[in-house]
Amino acid sequence: MRTVIYGGACSLDGFLAGPDGAIDWLHFSADVQAEMTKSFARADALVFGRKTWDTAVASGGGGAMPGVKGYVCSRTLTSLPDGSGVELVTGDAAGFVRDLKQRPGKDILIMSGGSLARSLLAVGVIDEIGLNVHPVLLGSGVPAFLDCGTRVPLALKEARTLDGGCVLVTYRVGPLNART
Repeated sequence: MRTVIYGGACSLDGFLAGPDGAIDWLHFSADVQAEMTKSFARADALVFGRKTWDTAVASGGGGAMPGVKGYVCSRTLTSLPDGSGVELVTGDAAGFVRDLKQRPGKDILIMSGGSLARSLLAVGVIDEIGLNVHPVLLGSGVPAFLDCGTRVPLALKEARTLDGGCVLVTYRVGPLNART
């Protein structure tokens, strides 16, 4: 079965972006780029939340990548631009990802703020959380996690430092029946 991985770069206080989507605080070093390259090489599916998709498109990304199928989960969009190379998912995102997970393939990366992640964590679809924690306190912005209504047990898989004072942490998500 495929592994569903949620994560990204975040501030020490748990924000993926600052107020108004600011990402000027992100540190992109050679080792960060190497980690991103490894993650994308192990995946063949990217599932975007709608706001993250909008941000990716605005910054010149968000399109199809060779060997990687893209999906955008949205309750508000009715279509995507022609030639975007991604598929729009308007129904139950958790059910869609659960079904995608059962199909043959490589890892599934969740590219989202806390809203999509909350729905996926609540039903036990996410297997792993990987964060590149940056040495900055933003105080507010786009949270990496929102209350999913249940405690989510985690087991540390990896922790190591990266250039710029960043810490890469990877956790396995515990089984749904272990949650209280």
